[in-house]
Amino acid sequence: MTTSRQNQAWIYERMFRSRYMEEQLIPIYFQDKLPAFDMRKGPLPGEMHWSFGQEPVGAGVCSVLGPEDIVTTAHRPHHVAVGRDVNLNKLVAELLQRKSGLSAGKGGHMHLYYPSVNFSCSSIVGESAGPTAGMAMAKKMRGEPGVAVTVIGEGATNQGMWHEALNMAVLWKLPFICVIEDNYYGVTVAKHESTSIARNSDRASAYGCPGEYVEGNDADKIAEAMERAVKHARDGKGPYILEVQTARLQGHFAGDQGAYIPDDIKAEYLVDALPEYRQRLLDGGMSEADLEALETSVKAGVDEAIKLALADEHAPPEAALEKLFA
Repeated sequence: MTTSRQNQAWIYERMFRSRYMEEQLIPIYFQDKLPAFDMRKGPLPGEMHWSFGQEPVGAGVCSVLGPEDIVTTAHRPHHVAVGRDVNLNKLVAELLQRKSGLSAGKGGHMHLYYPSVNFSCSSIVGESAGPTAGMAMAKKMRGEPGVAVTVIGEGATNQGMWHEALNMAVLWKLPFICVIEDNYYGVTVAKHESTSIARNSDRASAYGCPGEYVEGNDADKIAEAMERAVKHARDGKGPYILEVQTARLQGHFAGDQGAYIPDDIKAEYLVDALPEYRQRLLDGGMSEADLEALETSVKAGVDEAIKLALADEHAPPEAALEKLFA
């Protein structure tokens, strides 16, 4: 598969939207939190995990999925949510913990849930492997079309749940795809200091399923590899492990300066893929005017979403008792 120019424009639009959204949220996040950093304060309280640099994964993975497919992810979810076309106004409102958000502001940025496009995420490292494999099992048992995909970090593969889920998913030949974002660090711990194997995709052989590693943080290569994974799962052949090299351009969370990352790693791997992809579109024949029009439209949509969210109210305290499961 070669990514078409139309699909490349779709991918770039999602990558740019995710980046611009986060850029606009940064000053809102740090409002009233400085000079002595206090994450409890400001219009966007709490911990925040930016997706800067990992946009090619969300856009590339989601570009080949259909409405019948399921997508879950982890605590760094914005790029995947945008790639999955989660409603932008509701997404931003949820990030800002407002009443019109995806979960009325009660979930925040690590607990996004939007059943209209079969998307959800969880703050618990590695947690999504089991439930997503369960969703794949439900599809198989019901004879429904579609695959279940989870996007997790490389550190999550050291959780026991991940191994248990892969073992059962392969045993039962479930339409389950695990996309692993290799951004080199689990919080502050380098991959080579926590994981006994260089590539988690090589672990696939232990479970009897295909494993593939995609280098370069390249959205087109990710989309092409994802196409192979989806075909494998749709054909009833079971799970597929797809590990992709990406770059966490910000620290683990907002405020983390990444001082623990060696300069040689920063120079070689922490490269921004967004301007390179933009140039690829220009080299492929898209005009500067068309690209600027696309970017202007994206900016207007994000700016409007933030304006609406900031004008919205927080859910009342009693809403904490609504929609609970005993």
